[in-house]
Amino acid sequence: MTPPIVVKLGGGAIAEADQLAPDLKSLCDGGQAVLVVHGGGAQTSELQRALGDEPRRIAGRRVTDEAALEALKMAVGGKLNIDICSTLLAAGASPIGLNGSSALLIEAVRRPPRVIHGAGDEPLDLGLVGDVKQINLDLIERLLEAKHIPVIACIGADANGTIYNINADVVATQLAIACGARALVLVSDIVGVLRDPTDPASRIGSLDHDAARALIEEGVVTGGMIPKLDEAFEALKQGIGQIHIVGKLAPGDLEREVETPGHIGTVLTR
Repeated sequence: MTPPIVVKLGGGAIAEADQLAPDLKSLCDGGQAVLVVHGGGAQTSELQRALGDEPRRIAGRRVTDEAALEALKMAVGGKLNIDICSTLLAAGASPIGLNGSSALLIEAVRRPPRVIHGAGDEPLDLGLVGDVKQINLDLIERLLEAKHIPVIACIGADANGTIYNINADVVATQLAIACGARALVLVSDIVGVLRDPTDPASRIGSLDHDAARALIEEGVVTGGMIPKLDEAFEALKQGIGQIHIVGKLAPGDLEREVETPGHIGTVLTR
């Protein structure tokens, strides 16, 4: 299988999928295999409230009970997945909407209780939250060979048909590792790694592990960006070619970032 590009869309980026669709189509036309992974936490919470169920979080992490899972299946596995596919279809691409229960694409196991930073010393159970056990690479390879764009919701399943909520970053990263991806592009509200968190113009175009550790030690990189970088560099060790952190993209930006890494966001390299 030709090393693909995995593009992960966060909740905000999903609403602007029409800006990315022509780039995804162009990459495919140029012979590049592409996979799309998406979440939809904000949309799931909005639907929960509309259904009369207040979302629960512990130290920023969603508690996925039965009601939350039903909302996730409707919002992420349903509407959002269909909307992304229809946007790609309108751009002339050939999308295939999928989730973990599609031929056990994302085989998952329930995450055991664990200590959560910021929530005390006792292990906590977040409910129907899963970890990726295995990716169905045979299905992925068949779809990519047929020039389709798999559009994958961050929902896992086990062989018994039990459904699990999985963080979209985790799904995208594990998929990229399993496929030996050329690149993983994380599209969110973060424009990249910044020298000054208040100044988007201070974006750093490229970082390797040593440079990133130096910035952390100097106090330039702080907060939630530290675990994001730690996880990214660990993933790079497992075979991903490059990881790109990008924010809101205009038409043409995704393709430019892939072809000229660091042009739009921050590219992380081994």
